[in-house]
Amino acid sequence: MQPDFQSPELRHQTGLRLRRVVDGMASTGLDTLLLADNANVFYMSGRYYRGYVYVTRTGKCIYFIIHPDIFAPADNVVSIRKPEQIPSELTRMGIDLPHVVGLEYDALSYSEVSRLAKVFGEAVSADCSGVMRGARMVKTPYEIELMRIDGVHQSAVYERIGRLYRRDMTDLEFQVEIERALRLEGCLGYTRVAGRLMEINMGSVISGDNADVPSPYDFAMGGAGQSPSLPGGADGMTMKHGTTVMVDMNGNFNGYQTDMTRVWSVGEISEEALKAHECSRRILRALERETLPGVEIRSLYDRAMEIVREEGLERYFMGHNRQVAFIGHGVGIELNEQPAITARCRQIVEEGMTLALEPKFVIPGTGAVGVENTYVVRADGLECLTVCPEEIKSLI
Repeated sequence: MQPDFQSPELRHQTGLRLRRVVDGMASTGLDTLLLADNANVFYMSGRYYRGYVYVTRTGKCIYFIIHPDIFAPADNVVSIRKPEQIPSELTRMGIDLPHVVGLEYDALSYSEVSRLAKVFGEAVSADCSGVMRGARMVKTPYEIELMRIDGVHQSAVYERIGRLYRRDMTDLEFQVEIERALRLEGCLGYTRVAGRLMEINMGSVISGDNADVPSPYDFAMGGAGQSPSLPGGADGMTMKHGTTVMVDMNGNFNGYQTDMTRVWSVGEISEEALKAHECSRRILRALERETLPGVEIRSLYDRAMEIVREEGLERYFMGHNRQVAFIGHGVGIELNEQPAITARCRQIVEEGMTLALEPKFVIPGTGAVGVENTYVVRADGLECLTVCPEEIKSLI
């Protein structure tokens, strides 16, 4: 189906997002944004294409398309072969050229930024990454509905996971079966993440002491992985009796993602592991009530740590051999959006934020425990988008 940029529905949905971007530009010296990053192009247009999105501070949004040439005609859709054609096309349309243009310094390569900075001659370029991160941090009702649909599909697969287990299965074999179930449910099979320090496939399945293997990535749990080229997640070990299996397989059924973790056991596990898992659930229940618009993000982290200390589980919280200093993150088009839920984050909670909260523990000799849910911030607390049983169930 050809995207119709003149359809009332698409104009309305992109218009809501455009207003968030323009509001973010208001406090900067940027005349315009020239967006090329995949995630931002999708955010501004509702699909990915090769080309650019040009946004002015007055609210004009023009789609410069290199390919594919499948777009329905519209007054703000322009076909080009290269970005150097953009100034002449703007002049033809009667649009003034910018004095300061915002480029995505944190998402594009140096060569891309250098090339785009020269497109407008004497215009000054500046980083617009913060504007786009801030705009995407609070979701529109349409985006939330897409994430709600994603959560329904993801939860449907998670409720079938226990039936995918076979005796003496390896963690990798288990993950492959879960991936197959997700794909058959409609998952796109791709996890979009931000930043060069983050790499992941469709998620991770971590069994036993593999959870205690540190990873170079900013994940709550590590894992050795199958290869030094992607050191994270399942390592091919047979899942052993008395250990846990943490499943953190991501959704992405429509371009937006929900993030969810549940834990299974192979037989009975230690009382300490069960205690830690219940502590994770206690943290989530507290944060569901207390995460209200207007509070500081760092208060969420502080509250989680308060509960962990009450339970005496600090040495296992958010890792063991390597502990990370966050308990969650924003989520949406990319898995790791803003805000990061840390002790240093002074960002204020806003209604419409979508947050993945993941208080987790690593118990040596047993494995990882804990729950992760994706939530949307409402006026009276958090609404869960990943509704699925949280208790640890045995696979055998």
